[in-house]
Amino acid sequence: MHRGAAIPELSVTHGRVPFMSRYRLAPTPEQVTLLLGQCRHARYVWNIAREQWGMWSPGRRSYTPGFAEQSRQLTEARAENGWLRAGSQTVQQQALRDFDRAVANFSAGTHGRPTWRRAGVHEGFRVVGAQAQRVQKLSRKWARVLVPKVGWVQFRMSRALPDAKSYRVTCDRAGRWHIAFAVIPDPIAAPGTGGVVGVDRGVAVSAALSTGELFKVPGLRAGERARLVRLVRGISRTKRGSNRRTKLRAAIAKVKAREADRRKNWVEQTSTALARRFDLIRVEDLQIMQMTKSAKGTVDEPGRRIAQKAGLNRGILANGWGMLVTRLEQKAPGRIEKVNPAYTSQTCPRCGIVDRGARESQAAFRCRCCSYTANADVNAARNIAAGRAATARRDPMSGSEKREPQLATSA
Repeated sequence: MHRGAAIPELSVTHGRVPFMSRYRLAPTPEQVTLLLGQCRHARYVWNIAREQWGMWSPGRRSYTPGFAEQSRQLTEARAENGWLRAGSQTVQQQALRDFDRAVANFSAGTHGRPTWRRAGVHEGFRVVGAQAQRVQKLSRKWARVLVPKVGWVQFRMSRALPDAKSYRVTCDRAGRWHIAFAVIPDPIAAPGTGGVVGVDRGVAVSAALSTGELFKVPGLRAGERARLVRLVRGISRTKRGSNRRTKLRAAIAKVKAREADRRKNWVEQTSTALARRFDLIRVEDLQIMQMTKSAKGTVDEPGRRIAQKAGLNRGILANGWGMLVTRLEQKAPGRIEKVNPAYTSQTCPRCGIVDRGARESQAAFRCRCCSYTANADVNAARNIAAGRAATARRDPMSGSEKREPQLATSA
């Protein structure tokens, strides 16, 4: 599965992707203890299913039990273990359902291999059915939800309550509790103007539009970055398991959570604005999972320039490349086109010449054939908006044949 994400919430329903409408939970200290207990049960059941699945390998006669068989085994385990029976059967069974879906997504090639769940990292559980609809509005700003085996837990009603049939309770590394209701929102209507835009994603510039607009994900400020460096250096001098190390880890998690919140907010605002302004949105068809793989290599064949590649990977992930396209596809279904990214940054949109030397710097593009100049990222976005990737045009300086096939005209 993707790094940082444990499992998908729900499968696609009739071509529309569910969206998690998230709210901030405000549990009491006693409820926090009960919620963490539910998380431990869900994590334990997930890891048992992961262990069973890891025992199977191609060619072996033994098989991995499916969801139905694992549910039967869960019933037997609850009868024999009081500590497991004290938890919610719905929560534990949904952990098995989530793992079954994760295995199916891995087999389909859409997600990575299901990983083990760790305490402090994967803290959460899902509730479905009639229990998920026990939600009451208390006031204009507050509501409460009846969590199985926990009781009524209040949450901040930052938006209207959705009509959902399931929700997920999670705790991030900064210690913040959230509840997310799974709903299928209506797509954003196209403006009907016929506008087409190309979006080029980068590291220095998060998103460049063919209209000439440049967008950058708001990251940490200078003071916050300096504080993060001090915290990381301080945690390296602490002893594992000490109270000081625990406090520093919590402080680091809060700073990184602030950065992640800003990135998600930027993605939501940018994707909504693009879906409302343009009828057709074209982006590069990038394989982000492959692009962000580590360059360490193996013992026999170690990688090269590992530190540089790690920095590039961090830059790609920090700019939310995949998140932006995912939200665009959810908000504007059927209006997103993916273009072959080959030579989009080296092609002149005026004369069509592909010239590697035209990219004078990271931010400057100047065609040596027609003297066309533009921002390099905007130039790539304009080629993306054209819906074509140059594959064979001519480089006038090198003499190599790289000429794009021209449209044939009738006599």
